[in-house]
Amino acid sequence: MFKWLDEHFEEVLMVIFLILISCVMMLQVVVRKIPFIQSLTWAEEFSRFMWIMSVFISLPYTIRKANMLRVSVVLDLMPQKVRKVINLCVDVIVAACMALLAYHSVECLKWSAGEMLEGAKAETSPAMNWPMWWLYACGLFGFALATLRAVQMFFIHLKNFNVKELTTLEQTQLDAQAELEAAKSAEGAK
Repeated sequence: MFKWLDEHFEEVLMVIFLILISCVMMLQVVVRKIPFIQSLTWAEEFSRFMWIMSVFISLPYTIRKANMLRVSVVLDLMPQKVRKVINLCVDVIVAACMALLAYHSVECLKWSAGEMLEGAKAETSPAMNWPMWWLYACGLFGFALATLRAVQMFFIHLKNFNVKELTTLEQTQLDAQAELEAAKSAEGAK
């Protein structure tokens, strides 16, 4: 169960958000075509909120899957040990940046909650009247999870320090070979 969550937690959330966006936008298109019925006033705002949530969830996903943008060509020219040390340094820097962003997200959330505690009316979204602190909480959740994922990747890289890492070219060739074999087996199944 924990292994599955480790590998798929963010994916499941992003898929749910994208399905919700697709369904609501399709509903909006259909409703517009029905005469004498007004379009949904909340659909655009709802979709925007789902996009924001999916962005914050994509941060820990890219960290865990090691899909962050990098200049791997330069790394490929370096010896294995140097590459491993650079990966560890990158993990520490990413964890520190995500922790800093999580800290400031707490400050935004405190500010939003502080308004409510002082008796002021909580800020809400215009169309759906959702409390805006929900979006601040999504940012905090995404950055905190990204921090945990960066720390997790640090320990994964540390554990596999002596394991040979493939270069970008070797990994691309391996992926292409796997796709070719999958295509051949699919062709053979027909």
